[in-house]
Amino acid sequence: MMNDWAGLPATYGDVLRRAMDSLFRTFENFSEGTFIVDADARVVWINKRYAARFGFSDPDQAIGRDCEAVIPNSLMREVVNTGKPILLDILETDREPLVVTRLPLKDDAGATVGAVGFALFDELKALTPLFSHYSRVQEELIATRRSLAQARRAKYTFGSFVGTSAASLEVKRQARRAAQLESPVLLLGETGTGKELLGHAIHGGSARANQPLVTVNVAAIPDTLLEVEFFGAAPGAYTGADRKGRVGKFELANGGTLFLDEIGDMPLPLQGKLLRVLQDKEFEPLGSNRIVRADVRIIAATSADLPALVAAGRFRADLFYRLNVLTIHAPPLRERTSDIEALAYAMLEDLSTQARGASHFELQDDALRLLCSYGWPGNVRELRNTLERAVMLSDNERIDARALAPFIGAAHGGGAYRLNAPLPEMASTAHAANAQASAPQPASWSEAMAAFEKRFLSDALRANGGRVIETANQIGMARATLYKKIAAYGIDV
Repeated sequence: MMNDWAGLPATYGDVLRRAMDSLFRTFENFSEGTFIVDADARVVWINKRYAARFGFSDPDQAIGRDCEAVIPNSLMREVVNTGKPILLDILETDREPLVVTRLPLKDDAGATVGAVGFALFDELKALTPLFSHYSRVQEELIATRRSLAQARRAKYTFGSFVGTSAASLEVKRQARRAAQLESPVLLLGETGTGKELLGHAIHGGSARANQPLVTVNVAAIPDTLLEVEFFGAAPGAYTGADRKGRVGKFELANGGTLFLDEIGDMPLPLQGKLLRVLQDKEFEPLGSNRIVRADVRIIAATSADLPALVAAGRFRADLFYRLNVLTIHAPPLRERTSDIEALAYAMLEDLSTQARGASHFELQDDALRLLCSYGWPGNVRELRNTLERAVMLSDNERIDARALAPFIGAAHGGGAYRLNAPLPEMASTAHAANAQASAPQPASWSEAMAAFEKRFLSDALRANGGRVIETANQIGMARATLYKKIAAYGIDV
């Protein structure tokens, strides 16, 4: 097929030369100024507008001069020396600043033989939309980083662990001691006893306080995703993986502390990998050959009986011994009843603040006796839940036993105390003797705890009509953990 183009160039080289000449002429016509220097950064050519701007009525007067002698603050010499362009820059002058671009000129062998510069704008307002967008993005990035850094700081201090009982003071003494050391810390105790609070306080009191505190709730993450959560993944490492890859919690916590909550629920294969990281201080993200160094301190917490899990083969003995260096037992609330009044008032103050009201709640003596007489299987978390419900539904700032009674033990059987019943005490001697005589005695502590936990979970599920999600939220347990315990104990839901 014949074309009817007029003046078709004979060679592609001619097209290229014409394109370069056209491009130069376009820039020269529309820019505020253009000039060219040789390999020694001496002016070879400058257009009339640009020469006049810098005090040369005749452009020929600038030819042969050093670029800095013609244009103060010029960076053309840097472009010639490095052979690299400066694509967008601001040139300060004695008048308005100029937005400029500088490009190296090279021969066929690739050697730099000069440079060309274009003054694109003489008013920065032409770039105002670009600068505004850049500034806004920078501000958002800074705010996001600040927010993320704040989220990875300790939220609690040792003062947050309220209580002056002997048990509380001993726990805080041990925790303060742990904060001064670098060894792993293992926090043991029933659910709701403040293990996470202690973990935050230990990090906040340590030399790593200004570094990240990263938390992983092992029980809340499916087993198949835990390895990626811990160690990250390379782009495309598995089906559905992020195209940019994923940074693991170990890498995020580098230099700081990794708090592993409910570590007793960690699957065995991952336990071996965790032990290796603790020993070697390095790991490879999933699907990657990249070695990542991990300077991370571990604080682990669990409500499980780890020695029993080790004996049953469900937790690695070597990992247990690696973690069991500094062990702190968070006491249950029933073992520090003298702290209940201080805890209750601290919680009421916090609840009043959150409600943004001027209410000042007080507990009557009978309400305090009621709180101190209950066993609190859900510990501090259950105490707060009870007070919060009472505050929400109370028409009086002075809370008495009658206002509290409907919520005491409500999660463990639908209300443990009747409004018309006398205030309960810890348990009468006769009642305790009868209970001991009628119930078979467990053979060990772990069996006793297992029996209590099974009964506790069964009552909670029954009170919520067998609804697992509502039960988990109410008793403060991770849903995944509750499902595992239902299966382990054979609880009929």
